[in-house]
Amino acid sequence: MKYLPLAGLMLGLLGLPVKAADWFDEFRTSATAPQLYQFLHAMPKGGDLHNHLSGSGFPEWWYALATDKKTNGGYQYYTKIRINNCREPGGDMFGFSPYLLLFRTIQESTYDRLPACEKAEFQKLEHLTSEQKTGWMNSLALDKAHEGRDEFFQTHWQRLADLTGNPFIMAELLFLNMREFGREGLIYLETMEGTRFYQTPDGQPIEPDAVAGIFRQRLQQADAIATGVTVRMQYYLLRFIADAEQDLEWIYHFVHRNRDLFTGINMVGREDNDKGYPLRFLPVLRKLRRDIPAIPLAIHAGEVDEPNHHVRDTLLIGAERIGHGINLITDPDTMLLMRNSRNLVEINLISNMKLNYVNQFKDHPFPEYLRFGIPVTLSTDDRGMWLSNMTDEYFVAVTEFNLSWAEIRLLLNNSIEHAFVEAPVKAALRDTLTKRLNAFERNFRTQGMQGLPAAMPRSDGFICQRYGFCSQ
Repeated sequence: MKYLPLAGLMLGLLGLPVKAADWFDEFRTSATAPQLYQFLHAMPKGGDLHNHLSGSGFPEWWYALATDKKTNGGYQYYTKIRINNCREPGGDMFGFSPYLLLFRTIQESTYDRLPACEKAEFQKLEHLTSEQKTGWMNSLALDKAHEGRDEFFQTHWQRLADLTGNPFIMAELLFLNMREFGREGLIYLETMEGTRFYQTPDGQPIEPDAVAGIFRQRLQQADAIATGVTVRMQYYLLRFIADAEQDLEWIYHFVHRNRDLFTGINMVGREDNDKGYPLRFLPVLRKLRRDIPAIPLAIHAGEVDEPNHHVRDTLLIGAERIGHGINLITDPDTMLLMRNSRNLVEINLISNMKLNYVNQFKDHPFPEYLRFGIPVTLSTDDRGMWLSNMTDEYFVAVTEFNLSWAEIRLLLNNSIEHAFVEAPVKAALRDTLTKRLNAFERNFRTQGMQGLPAAMPRSDGFICQRYGFCSQ
């Protein structure tokens, strides 16, 4: 089916005024869901500003990288496929390295230190049966209706375990994101990752500067450059750990020395753990800012069920961007403070639904922020665990909230305007996005659907499940 915005075309031929958004309104209201998705997939996009690298890998990516020694630096991995009750009941049953957790994946040096009983619980990853492999990959995705934030926070990362300590896997994961984002029109990615706690195949620690070098080398390879995606990184701080203040000091100095790669700091972690409250970090940040030129801060805030003042407190400690900001809607004074401000809220629609911070999309405060005048943009958060992409975020936003073309362009522009990338690069990205959007609009208004490349969502992904694409 070819779509042509005939009403707008006729008005133009008659010399009558046509609002700029009329063509998109006509298309949105008449298009089928697959047509709308095809349009949004082909649409040029700005950046993803809220992206956890270790949460951005699709399960099949993790499996392929973990079992390919030529790509992963020669590491061998084992995963837990049975429980033989080798341990006496205790705290380690459910801790950060939980004994009672299937599909926890470890490298060979970790496996070699296990007692014989526990070794018998593990299997080499590449030797899994078809059923075990399916179970392993399903265990890394939030793909069941009964799964929510506890499954996500307390099992997904623990199952990845040693995989996230391999710098070659993480660098390759970054490239795979660049490649796939580039295919759906993104030009910029700010991902969250660190350079500590990596180890060699024999379990020796890798120096943080060496890890940063591995990321730089991967970004400089021809296939990475060919994606057309510019990348910068934010160094993450796990906000609720006991020595988080000391961690922040170390991170601040490291980022300052590596500003070519790391362009900001992000405080991450569950906000319902009260030990990570924002004002905890005000004294150390004030001390650091006395001696070191400003480093941009993007902080998770408002990703919690209860009303509180975490978003306001996050602004007080110097955050330029707020991750999630769901409960900002319960703080009228901070709403007014952020209206028409330079502080952006990074909206993660699919994440907030998957983790049950909203029960249905219509409950999300995103459209109120957007139309009230608070700067917002859409981002993917832990997209590999949602089985989603950036197009999915825009599809949800357009479908659920009736976005206009002007609002879509505002969201896209905000993703560049509020990026932490250095000013000359930002200016070039801004120019590229504007030119591509203008060309895309002209092309669609003259050629309609025939001018778009074919595109469908992942067959096992969120959009497929929720909006009935599976049968298409």
